[in-house]
Amino acid sequence: MRDLYEVLGVEKGANAGDLKKAYRSLAQKFHPDKNPDDKEAEEKFKEVSNAYSILSNDDQRARYDRFGFDGIRGQGGGGNAQGFSNVEDIFSAFGDLFGDFFGGRSSGGRRAPRGADLRLDLGLTFAEAVWGTTKEVKVTRDIACTSCNSTGAKPGSKPEPCKACQGKGQVVHAQGFFMVQTTCPQCRGAGKLIKDPCEDCRGRGVKAETSTLSVTVPAGVDDGQTLRLAGKGEVASGGAGHLYVVLHVQGDERFKRDGEDVLTEVTINFAKAALGGEIEIYTLEDNCNGSAVIEVKAGTQPGDVFVRRGEGIQKIGEQARGDQVVLFKVEIPKKLTSKQEELMRQLAEELGENVREKRGLFGRKK
Repeated sequence: MRDLYEVLGVEKGANAGDLKKAYRSLAQKFHPDKNPDDKEAEEKFKEVSNAYSILSNDDQRARYDRFGFDGIRGQGGGGNAQGFSNVEDIFSAFGDLFGDFFGGRSSGGRRAPRGADLRLDLGLTFAEAVWGTTKEVKVTRDIACTSCNSTGAKPGSKPEPCKACQGKGQVVHAQGFFMVQTTCPQCRGAGKLIKDPCEDCRGRGVKAETSTLSVTVPAGVDDGQTLRLAGKGEVASGGAGHLYVVLHVQGDERFKRDGEDVLTEVTINFAKAALGGEIEIYTLEDNCNGSAVIEVKAGTQPGDVFVRRGEGIQKIGEQARGDQVVLFKVEIPKKLTSKQEELMRQLAEELGENVREKRGLFGRKK
């Protein structure tokens, strides 16, 4: 573990005001609301909060100064050597220090909850995934109630602070030598009570609404990828959640995708494979309905490829594209006309091949 004074960036003789100032600065820097979905920032937030919890307590600070971490192990509370288990514990302990960080995200020692995230499945054609598209989707979600301005209280009234927890949403119980903090059973963690609920939202502060959202799908997405629409989830007092759009891309038998590269299989007859020539193939242009003429080299073997550089799928967020790889499959005819068979035998003789004539069952010599 790092030295606690080093964690806060203060000298060992720093006074209470210096400790508080250093902690507020670092807590604001690593605050979860400022660094959403950033695990490293969350761990830093826990580390500086644990350091401040210990050093702001005169008794624990004296023990730490004298014995190091051995002096504070087993002391209980937020300032133990193991630190806070999660950020909610930190907001419960130091919520009053965060009230002005992000427009009142946290108040009264507790953190206001964010709205729930939502998931939506969206189907795409292969061409839409390759070139991008915009889709209109319908989403049913909780939004802020305009009748009560999200308070949940009837217009003209307002929620009252819960007397059981003094508006903190948490109550503390003594269990032996330890103090245990739990959700207030009176207000269920809300920190407030509503005597006259809003008729439109029935006291919830939010109500369900079905709305149409525009989803912009960037070029180059693949099956199973997810788009995040920030703030398009459900709404709560702590802010809106996110909408996660899971993409499902239909296949296209003309193209097989491998990352940004695309494989196109074409069948040529053995004569063109031997002599060479030109063939027309499908391309990704014109919404995957384009065409191009490519050269087949004389002597092309089954499995040979022709690579069209930069004609594959666009990399997401970039202009660069992968390649289109054309794979040649040589078709051997199962049936020949008499003339074709005669010509093939002549070719076989020229090549020095010994090809026996086909004979029916009753045409064999006895």
